[in-house]
Parts: sequence; structure tokens; C-alpha cells
Amino acid sequence: MTGAPEPLLRVRGMTVAARSGRPIVSGVDLDAHPGEAVALAGPSGCGKSTLLRAVLDALPPGLRRTAGTVTWAGEPVRPGGAARRWRRAHAGVLDQDPASAVNPLLTARAAVLEGRTRALGGRRAARGRALELLDALGLDAADVAGRRPHTLSGGQVQRVALARAILADPPLLVLDEPTSGLDAGALDLVAAEVRRRGAGGGATLLVSHDPDFVARVADRVVAVGARPPAPPRATRPAPGRGGPPVLNASGLRLSHPGRPVLEDVSLEVRAGELVAVTGPSGSGKSTLLRALAGLHPPDGGSVALRGRPLAATAEARERGQLRGVQFVAQDPAGALNPAHPVGAAVVRPLRVLRGVSAQRAREEARELLSRVGLDPALAGRRPRELSGGQRQRVAVARALAAGPDVLLADEITSALDADTADAVLALLEELCGNGLAVLLATHAPGAVARAHRVLRVREHGLPDAVPPHRTEHSHVG
Repeated sequence: MTGAPEPLLRVRGMTVAARSGRPIVSGVDLDAHPGEAVALAGPSGCGKSTLLRAVLDALPPGLRRTAGTVTWAGEPVRPGGAARRWRRAHAGVLDQDPASAVNPLLTARAAVLEGRTRALGGRRAARGRALELLDALGLDAADVAGRRPHTLSGGQVQRVALARAILADPPLLVLDEPTSGLDAGALDLVAAEVRRRGAGGGATLLVSHDPDFVARVADRVVAVGARPPAPPRATRPAPGRGGPPVLNASGLRLSHPGRPVLEDVSLEVRAGELVAVTGPSGSGKSTLLRALAGLHPPDGGSVALRGRPLAATAEARERGQLRGVQFVAQDPAGALNPAHPVGAAVVRPLRVLRGVSAQRAREEARELLSRVGLDPALAGRRPRELSGGQRQRVAVARALAAGPDVLLADEITSALDADTADAVLALLEELCGNGLAVLLATHAPGAVARAHRVLRVREHGLPDAVPPHRTEHSHVG
């Protein structure tokens, strides 16, 4: 009788600590066999992403591996140069913040190919394989290949980064939140790719807060950290429809260089409303929210806050208008200054936009961090010391610190575990009950279910008349 087969990847006693000595990951063991997909599960902030980076010997500054071993195909992988060589030769990695892994100066095709042409038999073969992958992942390769990341949606950049990770068909694929910001069709494509790799003997390590996706692709689940009790869920009645809109847009035309995105968009959001914006990846949801926030000047049309015209760019808006419309981006890593403690990011709008005293601003910042489900003690840490889900909640707290009339939220629950996402959505409902208007771009069914109205982006446009009842839907055919 033969024993169990040896794992391709074996990790024993992995322990990671912050510079202060505070433990982040403590004594984790895991194995991944050929053809196996292993998911790491646990609440935001428990150390899942840190564990992946420790296995790859790619920890960010401020964190260090204090114990643990990594073995690959029976051979030890020592930290330092040996680990870097092993990583380049055997691992494909999709980071939680794919935008940071894709060179903004390169086209999508060049980003996928970067440093990989020799391993694929030359430039022509590599280019062909890159285009095939982009198509297989649900992108129009002919359209996307020549475009740079800033002209793509978050979901499209996510798939470009995934194509980069799997191009050379590495024996080990490491996926950190591969489904964040993807629509159902794109999720199916990612799941199919993980299963294809398994059939070919490749091992996959993944982190995902999407339990349905994990159930579809994972052969085993390894628990990391303890799940905290879920906060109580807030409830509220639907708002009335009698008042004037807080935010309205009329005839917006939006484009990226050489390509139209949305045509003749008209919408309105009233005080107390939670309005969801849905649609496939790349349909223009993020571009729409950025335009309303003054971060993507439209080619035509107008936007008004409480009946007063808003300038097309944030730089040209008055302080009261900046305070009144706040935006939370899909990628929190790019929105927080890496050199400053995250508490300072929440204090700044309190001081600059609301004129609060320094002492009171610090107190309110800690209260806001608590309201979004974070320990106020995290205020002194820098963004790199937080998980993606924690950074996202800091970004929400910063937006709320301004005391906005309208919150524009782009996939703000995509990096959160189910309980934390539920708590953040419950907080938005509570704030809507106090008069906040929320426009939420999302693929999450749970978030859509909470909305009073749903706007579906289709065929380069939105409906300019939407039904008034909670969770009713409008379409553009």
C-alpha cells in the first residue's frame, strides 16, 4: 500500500509579524497537490493576503517572516534570492490590487507579455497566445490589446492582470481576490480557467470573499483567523419621492481616447436613496461615477448638485461642492497616501472641508473608523500594513468624514468578506435614513438587493426614467 502523494507546495509553521512585533499570521500549515485548488478563507484583516505574500517571499516593507518553511516539489525554497528565482520560474501571481501590477505606460498586450516572450518561444507565438487569452477571458482582444490601463474598467484590468499571470501556464497560480469587480460572465470564465489548470496538473492558491466562487473551484478550504460576530443589520423604510433630486445628470457623453463609453446619460438621485448601477465589466459604470465626481470630464452634458451646476472637474469645484459629492474608488490602494497613517486620510476632510479643530478631527476620525467596522487603533498604521478590505473601509470612512450629500461608491464591497460587506451596506442604509444619497456601482447581488432602484448600463447608455420602488430594475436594451 502506498502513502498519500507528496504535495507540490508545502508550507509549515508560517509566521509573519509587523515591525512592532505584532503577529499578523501565526503558525499556518498548508499543502497544495498537483491539480488542486486550495482556498484561504477568513474575515478581512485576518492575514490571508499576507500569508500568500509570505509563501512567495514577497512581503511589503514593515512585515517580516519570523518562522516557517516553504517546500516545492520536495525541495526547500529559502528566503531571498532563491525564493525570487523560484517565484519567477514557477509561480504566476494575481495581486489583490491588479492596477498596481500592470504598468500604466504599457498597452494591455504589452503588459501581458512583459518579460515572458522567451519562455513562450518568441515574440510572434507569445503575442498570439496573449490575444487568445484576452479573448478567452471575455475581453475583445482586438479592442483592448492596444489600450492602456487607464482607459479600461477595473474588471477589464483585473482580466488583463490574470492573463499576465497565466500566460506561461505556471505550475503554481496564486490568486488574491481574483473575482473582485467582475460580473457573472467573467466569474464563469475565471472559474473555467482554474478548472482547466487543475485538469493539467497545476496547483492554485486563492483568496476570495465570494463563497459561491470558492465552492465552485476549490478542492479544499484552509481557515485563516477567527470570524468576528456579525454586527446587527440596520433596516429602514424606502424614502419618499416627492422632493427634488440631490444629484442629477443630463445628456452626459463620456469617452476614452478614440472610443465612446456612454452616450446621452441622464439620471437623478434623491435624498435617502440607495441607487445601484449594474452592468458587465467595461460597460462604463466606473467612468460614470468618476465623471459625476469631477474626475473624468464629460464630452457633453451637465451635472447639478441640489439644482446648482457642478463644474466638470473637481479642481474647478467650490469647497462646498467638493464636500457635497464624495467618491470611493474601486482600488483603495491608489487612493491612500502610502507615506501617511490612514488616520490622517480621515482627518484631512474633517479639517479641510468642514473646518473641524485638530483635536475634534482626530476624535471623529476614530469614531468613523469604528463605524465602518475597524479598530480605531488602526489609525496609526500605514496603508501597506492593512488588508485590502481594511483599506477599502478606510476609504469609506474618509468619504463620510466630509459629511457629503451624495456618496459615489465604486465596488466598495468587492474586497470584503460577507459579514463585513453586510455591515458596510447596513451603515450606508443607516446614513441613507439620515438623508444621504448613494449611487453604488456593483456586481454583488446582495448590494443590488438593498437598493431602492437599479440602473443597468447597456449599449452605451442608461435610462433617463427609472421606476421609484425598491429593487425594481431599469434596462437599456
